[in-house]
Amino acid sequence: MVHRLLDTLDHVPAMVQGRRLDVLACNKLASALYADFDARPHRERNMARFVFLDDTALALFADWEQAALDCVATLRLYAGRHPHDPRLTELIGELSVHSADFRRLWADHNVLAHTTGVKRFHHPLVGDLALDYEVLQVTGDPEQILVIYTPEPASPSAEALALLGSWTTGPAAPPTQPATTDPQNPADRRPPR
Repeated sequence: MVHRLLDTLDHVPAMVQGRRLDVLACNKLASALYADFDARPHRERNMARFVFLDDTALALFADWEQAALDCVATLRLYAGRHPHDPRLTELIGELSVHSADFRRLWADHNVLAHTTGVKRFHHPLVGDLALDYEVLQVTGDPEQILVIYTPEPASPSAEALALLGSWTTGPAAPPTQPATTDPQNPADRRPPR
């Protein structure tokens, strides 16, 4: 049922996440926005691993620090609810070993469930997007959430998302040239990891 729902949401990115920020399913537009989680090994289909261990996330999130803070606060919430989850312990250990940023943020002890807000992206093909997100509980499984991203109507983000969507649903493949960035421009640089 949830997979059919994702398929009907073909004009907005949407994904289902489980406990530990595991990406359980996503529609084509979410795959085009973030990464093709379905093509990754099962173990790597995780938003926290993506944010902290995948260099593409550093360039994708216009405010990477906020995305990282959100991940850590959500993982802390899960850790409080499921203190004896061995897979969560393994994930936190892996992130701690491989990411100094994760260690720094984990030490702050922030706990928060992010259910609505705005995420800003700098997509390599369509440029800057500001997308509102809403987190909905999947009623059939309280450990799953549906995350839906929507642009402001008639905004540049809506146009960029429509362009990205045309490449995911149409016969034409997206161009291979990334959106231009100037490494000398401070606005185009991302914080070091």
